[in-house]
Amino acid sequence: MVKFFAVALIFLTAATIALAYPSENDPKNIKYVLSKRHLYLMNLDRAMGAMVGDLGRDTLVVGKTKAQLQKALEYLKSPPDADAYMKGCYLESPWKDQDVLVVRDGPWLVLFSGENAIGLQLCKG
Repeated sequence: MVKFFAVALIFLTAATIALAYPSENDPKNIKYVLSKRHLYLMNLDRAMGAMVGDLGRDTLVVGKTKAQLQKALEYLKSPPDADAYMKGCYLESPWKDQDVLVVRDGPWLVLFSGENAIGLQLCKG
């Protein structure tokens, strides 16, 4: 009986959060929260929008190697291989002389020191 109530409470909590934060661009959205904990496979392009408001977004990349991030994020690009907007944004940024990769087709730069990521930066022009 206790297991039933525990499962019911978990379901009710998840449903409440889903109703309270329905936008996939909200970092409190249940899909994004579960995805960060590797409990749900969220569309990564949609997750890029939620990362804007996520104060803990650096934890997604910090300490990981380029190979680990390539596997987790499916594809990373060097700034010269990115679209014109990201290329221009990178060239005008304070990180233009650092080792960075662009995340997918989104506005995010992963900053590296050696082989490990040290931060995640939103690139806006």
